[in-house]
Amino acid sequence: MNRTEKKYTEKKYIVTGGAGFIGSHLSEALLNAGHTVVVIDNFHDFYPAPIKQENIRTLIQAPNFYLEEIDISNKAAMHRFFENYVGPDDIFIHLAARAGVRPSIEDSEGYFENNVTATFNIIELCKQYNLKRFIFASSSSVYGERGEAGHTVAFKETDDVSKPASPYAATKVMCENLLYNYAFLYGIQTVALRFFTVYGPRQRPDLAIHKFAKLIDAGEPITIFGDGSARRDFTYSEDIVQGILKAIAFQDFSTDVPFEVFNLGESNTITVNTLVTLLENAMQKKAQINYAPRNPADVTLTFADISKARALLGYDPTTPVEQGLEAFVAWFKTQQKQKEVAV
Repeated sequence: MNRTEKKYTEKKYIVTGGAGFIGSHLSEALLNAGHTVVVIDNFHDFYPAPIKQENIRTLIQAPNFYLEEIDISNKAAMHRFFENYVGPDDIFIHLAARAGVRPSIEDSEGYFENNVTATFNIIELCKQYNLKRFIFASSSSVYGERGEAGHTVAFKETDDVSKPASPYAATKVMCENLLYNYAFLYGIQTVALRFFTVYGPRQRPDLAIHKFAKLIDAGEPITIFGDGSARRDFTYSEDIVQGILKAIAFQDFSTDVPFEVFNLGESNTITVNTLVTLLENAMQKKAQINYAPRNPADVTLTFADISKARALLGYDPTTPVEQGLEAFVAWFKTQQKQKEVAV
């Protein structure tokens, strides 16, 4: 699938994890805007590679789309890529990471290697090759556990993030601090975007909405950890892509250090129990629910204050969760029919 037979010459948008859920949507939007897009993805077996291949099946036909199958934690491979193909006017959008709260407890070392070490290697290469524009996918997980008292208080970018609740969250905090340092020392213009519970078509199969939909459709029980009262700020994929595109265009850094952090969410929360009810309505099927003890790494709330992103980026999420779930379910049913035909 690699299409880099010749050296790139034009300005490029380099997207790590570009064959994944969010990355494929972003790559599609950039291509539709007429840009040259280079996707870096190693098709890690965290979930089946054919899913990612399907995500970019139509994109690889575009003459201004290139795919590099590289493991970003492989420093030598990334160095070769920068040496041969990266220019100072390119924009680097770093979405690739080992994701997931619970899996990070089981493989903390792997998460550190793939998230922190890989990000260090990339930003160091950006410094060496004079690339001055860097967008980083962070996470709402950096805010940690707020407890019951925080259920009405939206998270601000200025809040304390020194107490992450999972190794995954800790890696994102470390990456933000590392990137701030490179912005401070070397002037690399960096925007860190804290994504809040993203869902939509092409959602990873391990994420709750997709997992619940599959089990409900099959008539099998779903498991809710805790009593279902945990609240999430569910953010539709198109709204996230809108925010990333606006972050790419952002130039008005407010301090001498060209580094900004923005929340990207809907700024609206619902409980997990409510989510299941809405999913039942969209699927027109009832869920069988089993409740299990809550893992302490699963925080009880995510809630984005997006006033900064509205004011400085012009970010304006437009998809309520009811509408977004309808779109997800329509995509999910199409995927299920295609699987049935293939069988």
